[in-house]
Amino acid sequence: MSPTQDTACATPPADPPSTEPDERRIRRRLERLIGIAATEGNAVLPLRNGDEIFPAMLESIRAAEHTVDMMTYVYWRGDVAREFAAALCERAKAGIRVRLLLDGVGSYPIEKTLLDEMSEAGVTVAWFRKPVPLSPFKQNHRCHRKVLVVDEDVAYTGGVGIADEWSGDARDENEWRDTHVQVRGPAVDGIAAAFAQGWAECHEDLYDERDRFPRHKAAGDAVVQVVRGSASVGWQDVQTLMRVVLESARHRVRIATAYFAPDAYFTELVAETARRGVEVELLLPGPHADKRVSLLAGRQHYDRLIADGVRIWEFTPSMMHAKIITMDGIVSLVGSTNFNRRSMDHDEEVILAVIDRDLTATLDAHFEDDLARSSRIAPGRWKRRSVLQRAGEISVTPIRRFL
Repeated sequence: MSPTQDTACATPPADPPSTEPDERRIRRRLERLIGIAATEGNAVLPLRNGDEIFPAMLESIRAAEHTVDMMTYVYWRGDVAREFAAALCERAKAGIRVRLLLDGVGSYPIEKTLLDEMSEAGVTVAWFRKPVPLSPFKQNHRCHRKVLVVDEDVAYTGGVGIADEWSGDARDENEWRDTHVQVRGPAVDGIAAAFAQGWAECHEDLYDERDRFPRHKAAGDAVVQVVRGSASVGWQDVQTLMRVVLESARHRVRIATAYFAPDAYFTELVAETARRGVEVELLLPGPHADKRVSLLAGRQHYDRLIADGVRIWEFTPSMMHAKIITMDGIVSLVGSTNFNRRSMDHDEEVILAVIDRDLTATLDAHFEDDLARSSRIAPGRWKRRSVLQRAGEISVTPIRRFL
């Protein structure tokens, strides 16, 4: 549940004059308001699209010497699915502990022969909340996290699922646009905890003798806060993270998201951020959106956001599936979380708040590359859209809370 719009979306108090570096200011604000300590000494490597993401993940799996822990919402069919299954099987046969956690809804299309092959090879496969007739309310809350942790040393998270749709380099409608990150350093523990939280619900053994619980050495200069979103009632840490970043912005906020369907509170917060002079840019799916209902739900907000100065683009070559927010060239949010009610209210998510100017510059450069292949929503032209299109947007209103 969001705060009432009257109080929560008031203009945030101005920052008092300070000589404190911006990085320290936003770090302490996030730590104090979310209650999760950030870690120093991390290396965060951005990976863009399947051509970069899948080879890096597979290389780490194939080099595993102790443990492989993987969880995903999407594990579908095709060459990518078979390649990952083969890599997991090979490591399990070599005596490595391999655990795979699949969401009961998102991974339902997986080939049953792959499940048999992995089980026979020694991969421990568990399912998160398989659909059952009982407890329909609980079934609405899914595990949307994408996590890979190898040897407790290197971790991956982001928006990519295990399916052919993410292959390639977003050149056409068959190659989805997405971003993952590879992480080394103390933040690996936070990502591993996101896996452990889901695994604890689905399997009786939380850890075993192959877990070494090593101390992490410094691997880079990035400060990382790992925030886990969990289905619950009331205000969530992910919502606080989004709110702090938007309210702390002084110059620019860029949001790239696969599913843009915020509630009234966050819609107003985005609008208010723009009204107080921050440059706000949204990059959303366009003609190749995989879920038209979510596209229509987001488009309901275009009129008022544009009127308040928000600039909106729709990605044209393929499905835009990335989940990235950057703020003031300082902070990047990257993970499995979309800017919608499902991610903020209903699903298990993981998102990294990374304070690192180099990473943010790289992700901003990726954003600009994507804008060059996107269509901007022109204010006047959007107001002249057809009655039929407006009717479609209105038709999804009763189910927006579930999107």
